[in-house]
Amino acid sequence: MAELTFVNEVHWVGRGREGGGSVTTGGQTLVLSAPSSMGGRGVGTSPEELLVSAVASCYVGTLFHLLGRDGLPADDVTVDAVGTVSDYPSRTARFSRIVVNPTIRGADSSRLPEYQASAQVAREHCFIGRALRDTISYEVGEVTLRTPASEGAEVGS
Repeated sequence: MAELTFVNEVHWVGRGREGGGSVTTGGQTLVLSAPSSMGGRGVGTSPEELLVSAVASCYVGTLFHLLGRDGLPADDVTVDAVGTVSDYPSRTARFSRIVVNPTIRGADSSRLPEYQASAQVAREHCFIGRALRDTISYEVGEVTLRTPASEGAEVGS
């Protein structure tokens, strides 16, 4: 088996939460700072947001693949993800939970249980989520279906 390598560059100026910088990855540069909710500058994205985004982006790609494999119609999938840090601001503060909430557009609402099952399997197969789930509660929240015939209609769990 081959090994894959992922390279990015992170630059930081300033001490602690007052500092800020950038992360360059995939040919683009993002502004980086601690979130204002943690006493930081709140400019650009934060390491916490990037962690939640990594899980959500891995999950959405895995789910979309599984929907095709399982013969479930889907035009596109959007995932809202929520990460929770517990015990802040103590020294034991930690990421405790990430919940992914997929919305599947172009779905067959009569097959909601099958979509829910695929959503759970995607959680098991998402390799970034798998890497974290022994230390962070990683869950699938509400699965929402939007049907093509009635674009505004939603079915959820």
